[in-house]
Formats: sequence, C-alpha cells, structure tokens
Amino acid sequence: MSNSLETVLIKKAKQGNKTAFSKLILQYESNVYNIAYRMFYNEADAKDIVQEVFLRIFQKLHQFQDNAAFSTWLYRITVNICIDEIRKRKGKETYSIDETYKTEDDEMIRQYPGDSKSPEEIYLQKERIEALYKAIQALSEEYKLAIILRDFQNFSYQEIADILSCSLGTVKSRIARGRIQLKNILLKEQRELFNKTVV
Repeated sequence: MSNSLETVLIKKAKQGNKTAFSKLILQYESNVYNIAYRMFYNEADAKDIVQEVFLRIFQKLHQFQDNAAFSTWLYRITVNICIDEIRKRKGKETYSIDETYKTEDDEMIRQYPGDSKSPEEIYLQKERIEALYKAIQALSEEYKLAIILRDFQNFSYQEIADILSCSLGTVKSRIARGRIQLKNILLKEQRELFNKTVV
C-alpha cells in the first residue's frame, strides 16, 4: 500500500469510516499475529492479542500524529500489549510445548522441510524448531522482543529502536545479548538431552 493511500485511509478512519479502518489494518494483521505468536507460542493467545491490538488502534486512532509512521505506531502498541500481557502472567506459564506450528497464514509451516526429506529428517527439523521456540520463551521480555523483531520479523535496527522507543545502541546490545542467551539455553538443553541419553 502506498503512503498516500494509507494517509487517505487514516484520515477516513479517523472520521469513523469502518471500511477504511478495515483496509488500513488488513495489511498489518499477519505481522501483528506473528509477533504475538512468537511472544506467547500459542495460537489462541496470538489471536486474542491481534483483537486487542486492533481494538486499541480503533480507540486511539484519533491520537495518531500524521507526521509519524503509522506502522511504527501500530507495532509499538502491539509490543506494549504483549508486554502488559506477559507481566500479567508472571509466574503463570500458559503456552504448551505440544502446541502445533500451524498459523492462519501458514507462515510457520513454510519453515518446515520439503517432502524430499525423509521422515527422520522432518522429525529432527521439527524438534529443532520446537527447541528454538522453547528457548525464546525463556528469554527476558526485552531480549525476546528484540530477537523476534530482528530475526523473525526482519525489522531494521532503526525500526526496532523506533518501535521500542529506545536508542540504536540499546537495540544492538539487546539483540547481541539475546542471541548469546539463546545460544546458551540451546546448548544447555542439548547437554541435558545428551546426558539423559547416555544414562
């Protein structure tokens, strides 16, 4: 969608045009869902977050400043809602390691290997993906957000800084430290699995 068309839709949506609002948010639905899914590793939670985000956008659209990037504003709201939900759940883990990877747009399924691989290879690939997502859940919220926005959503460092309202240096630091933590978690799980197998 061009910036000029988006500007027109924002103006109409601010005037209460629901069709314009629907067109405006439609292009962001998939990204918002994917951010939420990776934060909570749960399809139902991700759908709830999407609804909450777009309800919040609808309620606060009149506060949006036209000289800012709408996408940055929207993703900042998404991140804030995710953080609020994480804080509400402190000490109450609700995701399941048995959660399937199927999503509305099949984005997660595309990460699986093709049919040319053997069942054993497919199983091992799924195991690695599951291990990665479990490890991501173990990260602190600031590292988790930075990793998800950079390594999974492919936002630039500057975009992440804008979304998280922090400096470029802070973003780079969080991504670097988050990746180190993620690597250490995965290595620890591998060692524990190896020890169980040996015993």
